[in-house]
Amino acid sequence: MIHQADSPYLQVIWHDPVTGRPGFLVIDRLVRGVCSGGLRMRPGCTLSEVAGLASGMTAKEALNYDPAGRYIPLGGAKGGIDFDPRDPAAVDVLRRYLTAVRPYIEQFWTMGEDLGLRQDTIDEVLAELGVRSSIQAIYPLVDDPAKARKRLADAFEISVDGVALDELVGGCGVAEAALAGIEHLNLSQPKAFVQGFGSMGGATARFLARAGVRVAGIADAAGVVANPGGLDVERLLLTRDRFGTVDRDQLRPGDQQLPLSAWLDVEASVLVPAAVSYAIDDAGKVRADLIVEAANMPVTAAAEVQLSERGILIIPDVVANSATNSWWWWTFFGDVEADADAAFGRIRQSMRQLVGRVLNRAEQEATIPRAAAAALAAEASDVISRRFGAARA
Repeated sequence: MIHQADSPYLQVIWHDPVTGRPGFLVIDRLVRGVCSGGLRMRPGCTLSEVAGLASGMTAKEALNYDPAGRYIPLGGAKGGIDFDPRDPAAVDVLRRYLTAVRPYIEQFWTMGEDLGLRQDTIDEVLAELGVRSSIQAIYPLVDDPAKARKRLADAFEISVDGVALDELVGGCGVAEAALAGIEHLNLSQPKAFVQGFGSMGGATARFLARAGVRVAGIADAAGVVANPGGLDVERLLLTRDRFGTVDRDQLRPGDQQLPLSAWLDVEASVLVPAAVSYAIDDAGKVRADLIVEAANMPVTAAAEVQLSERGILIIPDVVANSATNSWWWWTFFGDVEADADAAFGRIRQSMRQLVGRVLNRAEQEATIPRAAAAALAAEASDVISRRFGAARA
C-alpha cells in the first residue's frame, strides 16, 4: 500500500437500507475530471481499506504513464461493500449500492470488478439500472467513443484456451513480475505457491507453469492443495467453480490436501498472495525468497518491515497487479488492439520495464521496492498534474 500525503478528493459512506451493511466509495484523485478503480465485496471491508486501495490506484495509474502513448492515466478510486459475495442476497445489495453511487459512475468513476465481484455481474446490474457502461465517465476523453467501446468489447469477447482474455491479463502481468523477480534473485529451480485461485490467482498459476515454474501449491476457500513435484495447474483450472474453488474429486494421487491455515507451510521460493488484503501479518511464517503481491495490500506494513529485514524481496501490488487496469485503458484508447498476442506482448514488455525501474531505484537508494515505487509514482504524478491537471482535497 502506498500512502499519499494528501487527503482523498472524496469519501462516501453508504448504508444498505435492507441489511444495514456499509459500503464505501473513495475518490483519491481526479485527472481530467475522471478516476479509475474497481469495486470489491467482502465481509469486513472498511473505509480505511478502500481509501488505501484508492491511493494505490492513483499510484498504479501514474506508474504506467507513457508520454508517447494514447492512454493518459486517470486518478485513483475504489469502491467496497461490507458483505459476503456468496450470500444469496449479494446481488440485491450490489444493486442498491450501485443505485446509490450511480451519479459518480456516470460522471467521474470508471469502475470494474475486484475481489468478490465479477465484471459480468456488475454489467448486468448496471444494465438493469439503465447505466450505459461501468466506464462511461471516460467517454468524453476520447475522440471516437463508439470505436473505443467497440475495441474494448471485442477484446472482452476473446478467449484463450477457453478462458476469457480479461481474466488472463492480470495474471500474465503478475507472472511476468514474478519471473523478473526470480531472475533478479537468480533463484534456481523456483517453486511457487499461489494463495487464491480466482481469476487473478488462477491466471498467474497458469502463466507461471507455462513458463516452467513448478506450482507446488494453491490455496482456495476450501483449503490447500499441494504437490512438491508440481500441480497440474491446467487440470485444476478446469475444475474451479465461479468462486475459484477446486473440485477435490479431480485431484491426482500425489496431490495433498491441507487445511487453509497451512498455506504458508508449503515449501516454495516464490509466494503469490492473490486473495484478500492483510493475509500476511506474521513475517515469521514466511519461508519464501520472493513475494509477488497479486492481491491488493496482502502484506501488513509491520510484516513488510520484518520481511525486508530478513532479505525477502517483495514486488508490491501497485507494480505486480497493475496489468489489468493498464490493459483496459491501452485497449480503450487504442495503444493495443483487441488481440490476445498483442495484449500479452505489451503486458510482458511493460511489466519487465516497470519492475526493472523499481528494483534499480530500490538498489540505488538502498530502500525497499515499495518505497521506490512510491517515489516513481510521485514523480510521474507531478508530470501528469502539470500536463493535464489533477484535483485532490
